[in-house]
Amino acid sequence: MAKTYDLTNGSPAKLILKFFFPMFFTNMLQQLYTIADTAIVGKGLGDNQLAAVGNMSSLTFLIIGFSMGLTNGFSVIIAKHFGANDGEKLRRAIATAVSLSFGISALLTAVSLIFLKPVLLLLQTSEIILADSLVYGYVIFGGLITTIAYNLCASILRALGDSKTPFYAIIASTIINIVFNYVSVFILHMGVEGPALVTILSQLISASICFARLRKIELIRLSKEDFRHNGVMASKLMKNGVPMAVMNSITAVGCMTVQYFVNGMGVVYTSAYSACSKFINLFMQPACTAGYTMSSFTSQNYGAKKYSRILSGLKVCLTIAAISYVLLGSVMVIFPRQLAAMMLNGSEQIALTEQFLIRCGIMIFAVDFLFVFRSGCQGMGKPMLPMISGILEMVLRVSVIAAFTSSLGFTATAYAEIAAWIGALTINMLAFAYHLKKKLSAEKSEQPHISDRSAGNAEYCRTQ
Repeated sequence: MAKTYDLTNGSPAKLILKFFFPMFFTNMLQQLYTIADTAIVGKGLGDNQLAAVGNMSSLTFLIIGFSMGLTNGFSVIIAKHFGANDGEKLRRAIATAVSLSFGISALLTAVSLIFLKPVLLLLQTSEIILADSLVYGYVIFGGLITTIAYNLCASILRALGDSKTPFYAIIASTIINIVFNYVSVFILHMGVEGPALVTILSQLISASICFARLRKIELIRLSKEDFRHNGVMASKLMKNGVPMAVMNSITAVGCMTVQYFVNGMGVVYTSAYSACSKFINLFMQPACTAGYTMSSFTSQNYGAKKYSRILSGLKVCLTIAAISYVLLGSVMVIFPRQLAAMMLNGSEQIALTEQFLIRCGIMIFAVDFLFVFRSGCQGMGKPMLPMISGILEMVLRVSVIAAFTSSLGFTATAYAEIAAWIGALTINMLAFAYHLKKKLSAEKSEQPHISDRSAGNAEYCRTQ
């Protein structure tokens, strides 16, 4: 029988690190095969094909990010019921999350396939790369159900304290992804459809491994009764999942706006921006993982009403984010040209990427800390706060790129990212501090009463 992992008892530092590292390696492997995809496409097919695939990044995040927000939101409710040791509600939450996820998957697939071409045209996609962007997009969105299935299964496992199984799943899918990508491009001489098909295959394998693990957990063995329509549970899941999904989508809209301005500069700039985005996603992964860890740790302890442990968990996760900034931010600042040359061929694209990486490397601490505080808010069941911060991110990103593109050119993309990070960090940090302080104050005020009752009971026993 598979185990679940209780994050409400024991040393917060030890529990967090034990949870963090498997998930960190999971996320890094995911980014590794994304980087490998990009390098294989760029070196094997050319900078234009890389631009076509990179042009899809913000649109892909709009759809997949929405689904990820939903499943992550669902997992907060699941973790709370697990932390509260309520098996019946835990099973109902999981069953309802599965039903909702598959329904939403069908809807998102239909919408993305229908509107793919109009949106690409709206983004000023160059005719040079439009056909390849369409091919890549149709394959990725056509196989969207595999991505949602993996995200759901992995988020449920993390809610139950298991970060190792997703890691094992990603090991398998990364090996398959890199090997088959190489084969599809360099041996079979396929176009961008090759890496896209391999991505779907990899997600299917990851989902299958996580699902097999879930079926072995006796505590969540689901019955037909669990799948019966439960409006209250569905409402609770959607109330927590939709704001997170909307937050991701709002962020994606801001990124799409930046993509619009970049595409207007020409294909050279689109290629450079694609590489920049891949490196930013790679170097923020340790802090991103610390955020996922913070969400699971906070959710379980919030459900168990152990609020002081949340503060201890915050300190550990912020330390991880700070170490990540020092190490990876330094790499971005010291070796930007070498990083750019890993993906790109043209000297102009490499120079543009170099400028971006230096500026963002200096300020990447803002997004590192943002992941931790935002996930803490989500873990406390406050999904509206991150959504509001997502709106602020979009406004700042769009405002900066629109105001400074004419004077700063491509460099404005870096400042747009930095402005969005700082704005979102500020609002999430203040919100987290406010809500946790309220809970800690309530927790402290209850302790004297508990002590008085205990003393009274002891005195009663002595008088008998």
